[in-house]
Amino acid sequence: MKIYLIWLAGVIIWNYGVPQATPLEDVLVAIILSLISMFLKKYLKI
Repeated sequence: MKIYLIWLAGVIIWNYGVPQATPLEDVLVAIILSLISMFLKKYLKI
């Protein structure tokens, strides 16, 4: 659950921090944040 909350916070920060982002940029950032969350889950055991 903590990993999901970190990912969700990242998405919210991105959407409010960069409102002029294109849909493609939104998708790319969501993918990057997903990869980061997988890394956290695998290596940090959060």
